[in-house]
Amino acid sequence: MPADKNDLRAGLLAARAAMSPFAESQAIGDLAEWMYALPVELAEGDTVAAYVATRREPGGTPMLDALADRGLRVILPIVPEGPPQRLEWGVYRGERHLGEGRWNLLEPTGMRLDPDTLVDAKLILVPAVAADRRGVRLGRGAGYYDRTLAGMPGAIVAVVHDGELVEHDLPEDPTDVRAHWILTPSRGFVPATAD
Repeated sequence: MPADKNDLRAGLLAARAAMSPFAESQAIGDLAEWMYALPVELAEGDTVAAYVATRREPGGTPMLDALADRGLRVILPIVPEGPPQRLEWGVYRGERHLGEGRWNLLEPTGMRLDPDTLVDAKLILVPAVAADRRGVRLGRGAGYYDRTLAGMPGAIVAVVHDGELVEHDLPEDPTDVRAHWILTPSRGFVPATAD
């Protein structure tokens, strides 16, 4: 296993880029189905934080639509200007209400919500490049999510493709925030284990 996060990330992203369109489409559909079997109890109107998948990240708008179909309030991240800091949020109102934001990422249009809005989320779905069984996440490296997730009460779910839930321990920094669950298209919600 490469010990360096950058080497690990590069290898995993290369494998993701080589994924066939069929496999990607299948993963998108499977992840949307898992939104009807969430690992925490949620009532209509409860808030779930999610994300708009980009660059072959697992997920896609079908996952967001499935959450909205359940009557849940879905909030999505907005990357603020300036150096890496806590993410802002916007309410998901359907794919046609997404616009291009920083780094060409799709974000909700309309009112921006403050970073503390995340405290309302009972479940927080986070994209990851990889996750291990302890819930350690490997992200893209800027630290936006770790800054945002610190101290939040909601259950954190790292969403990865099937081959990205790794058996070995990922490198971890003191500021990294672990996930409580790992979601893969074929296995569903896998609870993180204690060290």
